[in-house]
Amino acid sequence: MFYDRLRRSSTVNPILAFVACLVLLIPVGLSADAAGNEIASRAAPQSQPAPLRSARILALGDSMIAWHSVSRNSIADALSDTLGEPVENRAIGGARIIYGLPITGAMGMKISKQYRGDEVDWVVLNGGGNDLWLGCGCGACDRKMARMISQNGMRGEIPKLVRDIRKTGARVIYLGYLRSPGVDSVIDACRALGDDFEVRLSRMATELDGVYFLDVSDLVPTGDRSFHGVDMIHPSRKASRIIGQKLAQIIQAYD
Repeated sequence: MFYDRLRRSSTVNPILAFVACLVLLIPVGLSADAAGNEIASRAAPQSQPAPLRSARILALGDSMIAWHSVSRNSIADALSDTLGEPVENRAIGGARIIYGLPITGAMGMKISKQYRGDEVDWVVLNGGGNDLWLGCGCGACDRKMARMISQNGMRGEIPKLVRDIRKTGARVIYLGYLRSPGVDSVIDACRALGDDFEVRLSRMATELDGVYFLDVSDLVPTGDRSFHGVDMIHPSRKASRIIGQKLAQIIQAYD
């Protein structure tokens, strides 16, 4: 889910790194053969449910937003509870901004495919972490980030998706990622890369009307593990609730 590439460093616990990769790879549930053809496994994402016609708020993205959905304690659920209205959550664990496989991409593993031109008032959006961690091979993250969003925040796959959504009249909140609380975690490895990525997102929000960026990089107090799950990557229920409430404050302020 996160944007961190793993560097070879004595500070990264190899067991945590292995567990983290399993956590992020299992939801993807697919592989590719030597010819680049898609092979969907039993864990491949299911077809998306029909849109909730009463929902005017849509959530798209990766496991940052999808986490705790089964227990109805996700960020989207917290947003819904705070506002007292439905929020349709199409976020999928493992989803990416740049995604080349056609079948599962169309099913939502490519984040832009989660959006279907819906006529809603608000879209909560996140993504880019899986691209920069599992997708850049620890050597091409700068190029991958440039494909997603340029330094000035105006070019790339993310601004394109945001503009497409804005054409329908919906306002967009782009949600940033949590940071490590300063304890042993694989998400410490590429903090600078993640900071650069979110500076670009902030510039995009500044330049585009009706677009907002929610920065949660300072949400976690140093040494406080309660904002993360056991993998020290995904948000805990506590963090999901707080982030959902922060999203609600933006919607209430500009609705």
